[in-house]
Amino acid sequence: MSTPQLVVHRDKELMAQAAAARLITRIVDAQSSRGSASVVLTGGRNGNGLLAALAAAPARDAIDWSRLDLWWGDERFLPEGDPDRNVTQAREALLDAVPLDPKRVHAMPASDGPYGSDVEAAAEAYAEELARAAGPENHGPVPTFDVLMLGVGPDTHVASLFPELPAVRETERTVVGVRGAPKPPPTRVTLTLPAIRAAREVWLLAAGEDKAQAAAIALSGAGEIQAPAAGARGRARTLWLLDAAAASQLPRSMYPPASA
Repeated sequence: MSTPQLVVHRDKELMAQAAAARLITRIVDAQSSRGSASVVLTGGRNGNGLLAALAAAPARDAIDWSRLDLWWGDERFLPEGDPDRNVTQAREALLDAVPLDPKRVHAMPASDGPYGSDVEAAAEAYAEELARAAGPENHGPVPTFDVLMLGVGPDTHVASLFPELPAVRETERTVVGVRGAPKPPPTRVTLTLPAIRAAREVWLLAAGEDKAQAAAIALSGAGEIQAPAAGARGRARTLWLLDAAAASQLPRSMYPPASA
């Protein structure tokens, strides 16, 4: 697994714009080399801020949207169209404005879908969908995502992997159901750390003073059970994208002055 690299921006708006530009480049590069690209989206204010910045970026037209697979790192297990679902927010921020192939938009199941209130069955179904998309070259049960993005919570959670809860301890399954999450809603579906670590690049997004302690803990050598963000690593690259407020408790020696 790769060693984390840090990029610190002046504020959250600049961070979102720069991350969007970086994502466009990664997608275009992947499509140029392999014909298609695969990205895992994250929700929350920073994930949605990045998508909104991407929607506003003139360079977004460089992407062949019909050759892009979109997945999610986690989802609130709520009815289809619920405003709190990550996919609903992503559609509003970006997805409805670009010509995606609907078959390549892999939303996690909703609580009023074919699995009803059975969150474990919904998680298993998403794991099976990932497995079907994985080719022999992926050497595992999930595709080798080009970029997997994660928001970092104030408690160091990523996706719906919360400190000390069973999901963060999972070592075999790629997707699990979560019950009793400390952040509402309590029932969720999430990728596990083994699935996250299949990505070529993992990007962790953190902006705001409320994320400063979480970033400091996760980057200080904490264990992944206590600080799930510490266990989120990409095969080729692990990138922390922060604003100055989120980086305020980190020693300046951890990132180059130019990135500020």
